[in-house]
Amino acid sequence: MVYGAEVWQIPTTEINKILSTEMGVLRRSAKKSRMERTKNDRIKEIMGVKGQPDITDIIEEKRLQWYGHVKRMPEREYQN
Repeated sequence: MVYGAEVWQIPTTEINKILSTEMGVLRRSAKKSRMERTKNDRIKEIMGVKGQPDITDIIEEKRLQWYGHVKRMPEREYQN
Protein backbone atom coordinates (compact mmCIF):
# COMPACT_ATOMS: atom_id res chain seq x y z
CA MET A 1 0.00 0.00 0.00
CA VAL A 2 1.38 3.40 -0.98
CA TYR A 3 0.50 6.41 1.15
CA GLY A 4 2.63 9.03 -0.57
CA ALA A 5 4.04 10.10 2.80
CA GLU A 6 7.04 11.65 1.05
CA VAL A 7 4.88 14.57 -0.03
CA TRP A 8 2.83 15.06 3.13
CA GLN A 9 3.17 18.49 4.66
CA ILE A 10 4.29 18.44 8.29
CA PRO A 11 2.79 21.33 10.26
CA THR A 12 5.18 23.43 12.36
CA THR A 13 3.55 22.22 15.57
CA GLU A 14 4.26 18.62 14.56
CA ILE A 15 7.87 19.44 13.66
CA ASN A 16 8.30 20.97 17.11
CA LYS A 17 6.84 17.83 18.71
CA ILE A 18 9.19 15.62 16.67
CA LEU A 19 12.23 17.69 17.68
CA SER A 20 11.11 17.70 21.31
CA THR A 21 10.69 13.93 21.29
CA GLU A 22 14.12 13.49 19.71
CA MET A 23 15.72 15.64 22.43
CA GLY A 24 13.78 13.72 25.08
CA VAL A 25 15.19 10.43 23.82
CA LEU A 26 18.72 11.86 23.78
CA ARG A 27 18.24 13.32 27.26
CA ARG A 28 17.01 10.00 28.68
CA SER A 29 19.86 8.15 26.96
CA ALA A 30 22.34 10.58 28.53
CA LYS A 31 20.65 10.00 31.92
CA LYS A 32 20.05 13.72 32.41
CA SER A 33 16.73 15.01 33.70
CA ARG A 34 15.10 18.30 32.76
CA MET A 35 15.54 19.34 36.39
CA GLU A 36 19.32 19.39 35.88
CA ARG A 37 18.79 22.18 33.31
CA THR A 38 21.47 20.80 30.99
CA LYS A 39 21.43 22.61 27.65
CA ASN A 40 20.47 20.69 24.51
CA ASP A 41 23.88 21.34 22.94
CA ARG A 42 25.58 19.74 25.94
CA ILE A 43 23.26 16.71 25.74
CA LYS A 44 24.11 16.30 22.05
CA GLU A 45 27.80 16.59 22.92
CA ILE A 46 27.49 13.88 25.58
CA MET A 47 25.67 11.58 23.15
CA GLY A 48 28.16 12.25 20.34
CA VAL A 49 25.64 13.64 17.89
CA LYS A 50 26.56 17.32 17.98
CA GLY A 51 26.91 18.67 14.46
CA GLN A 52 24.93 15.79 12.96
CA PRO A 53 21.57 16.39 11.23
CA ASP A 54 18.44 16.13 13.36
CA ILE A 55 15.41 14.06 12.37
CA THR A 56 13.75 16.91 10.44
CA ASP A 57 16.88 17.30 8.29
CA ILE A 58 16.79 13.57 7.55
CA ILE A 59 13.09 13.76 6.60
CA GLU A 60 13.85 16.66 4.23
CA GLU A 61 16.76 14.75 2.68
CA LYS A 62 14.54 11.71 2.06
CA ARG A 63 11.91 13.94 0.46
CA LEU A 64 14.49 15.42 -1.88
CA GLN A 65 15.76 11.94 -2.79
CA TRP A 66 12.22 10.89 -3.62
CA TYR A 67 11.66 14.05 -5.67
CA GLY A 68 14.87 13.39 -7.63
CA HIS A 69 13.70 9.85 -8.30
CA VAL A 70 10.33 11.09 -9.60
CA LYS A 71 12.00 13.78 -11.76
CA ARG A 72 14.18 11.16 -13.44
CA MET A 73 11.26 8.87 -14.26
CA PRO A 74 10.38 8.80 -17.93
CA GLU A 75 7.09 10.40 -18.84
CA ARG A 76 4.44 7.90 -19.79
CA GLU A 77 2.13 8.34 -22.68
CA TYR A 78 -1.35 7.39 -21.64
CA GLN A 79 -3.73 5.96 -24.18
CA ASN A 80 -7.47 6.37 -23.89
